[in-house]
Amino acid sequence: MTRTHGAEMFPPSGPARPHRVTALLRERGGAGARVTFFELFFDLVFVFAITQLSHLLLHHLTPRGAGETLLLLLAVWWAWMYTCWTTNWFDPDHPAIRLMLVGVMVAGLFMAAMVPGAFGDKGMWFAVAYVAVQVGRTTFVVACTWGHELGRTFQRVLFWQVVSAVLWIGGALVHDHDARAGLWLLAIALEYLAPWHGYRTPLLGRSSTAEWTIDGGHMAERCQLFLIIALGETVLVTGAALGGHTPSAAVAAGFVSAFVGTVALWWIYFDHTAEAAAERIAASADPGRLGRSAYTFIHIVMVAGIVVGAVADEMVMVHPGGHLADGFIAVAVGGPALFIAGHALFKRAVFGGFTRARMVALLGLAVLAAAATSAHGLTPLAVHACAAAVVVALALWDVRAHRLHRREAAALPGPLQTAEGR
Repeated sequence: MTRTHGAEMFPPSGPARPHRVTALLRERGGAGARVTFFELFFDLVFVFAITQLSHLLLHHLTPRGAGETLLLLLAVWWAWMYTCWTTNWFDPDHPAIRLMLVGVMVAGLFMAAMVPGAFGDKGMWFAVAYVAVQVGRTTFVVACTWGHELGRTFQRVLFWQVVSAVLWIGGALVHDHDARAGLWLLAIALEYLAPWHGYRTPLLGRSSTAEWTIDGGHMAERCQLFLIIALGETVLVTGAALGGHTPSAAVAAGFVSAFVGTVALWWIYFDHTAEAAAERIAASADPGRLGRSAYTFIHIVMVAGIVVGAVADEMVMVHPGGHLADGFIAVAVGGPALFIAGHALFKRAVFGGFTRARMVALLGLAVLAAAATSAHGLTPLAVHACAAAVVVALALWDVRAHRLHRREAAALPGPLQTAEGR
């Protein structure tokens, strides 16, 4: 498969390519497509969405609240991710694509604003905004690609989004809390299962990942930037919590624990794994498969870990001492655990094999959770600091393992081989 310019990425299925579609495609140089300034501007909507989700969980720190936050997070991620796939193929700087993205931003910002009341009196507004993002964007692309080889894939996607839209609107129409949650859960499940069966659609068949000729480097960079968004929200929460309270030794210690933990999360993902993974997907013969598994599905686990951890960061600075609630233990330990588990799955999908260090870190967090639940005298600050220490230890272990691997590879003849699966 030729991977040079945008026009060559999609070989024509007929004797002539529709010129209007070709004009919308991204130009892809030898180094791959780069994220544009407008894509970064588009992501600002989702900075607000992540903040809304974090505050929703903070104010509803119960099993039900966690489940509702997760469902809404999955919807927000899906709205962003489908736009990411779209701009991987189409040029965000083309006026038509840019106007479409502006429309998605408007609906996306409205959707994010409705997050706190999605399971209350703002359910219909949230559902309509979400459906407008998904169905509106895909309808635009289907119209643009009609008669083009890309068209069938987007027609299949639109079919499943319309089916899901009926459930989203239906859930918003019912006033029973559990019924709404059930219908929305079914809607998001259908959407998340669709890529795994290739959007199998009556009369249209199914797609294969080989047809999803994405630019792997661009996909990797977009997901990396979304993690930066999530980590940035954590920094904002930490700074706002510090500014909202008179500093004391305990509050300062909580601030340090929160910030150091955030830096360690960044280090685990971005120090060398992110770049090596981007190179792997860019060189893959089937980038659509890695784009689906490693980036589309697995990154949301890490994003969820960051959102959950941000709640713990704010709580530890507000109440560093005193009673240790089960909810705090869940977010203080669960946030890092989700991130580490997601990163382990990510490395497994890209490089193969699970890393022992991540398994040990997850075991350490499980022991910490058990000790915090049963022991007396522990404070929120102590538990948070111990969880942060586990993350820092894993980051330091990764630095050491990477340096040892580079030394070993330098001592061997032949080209350096990346072995991130250690």
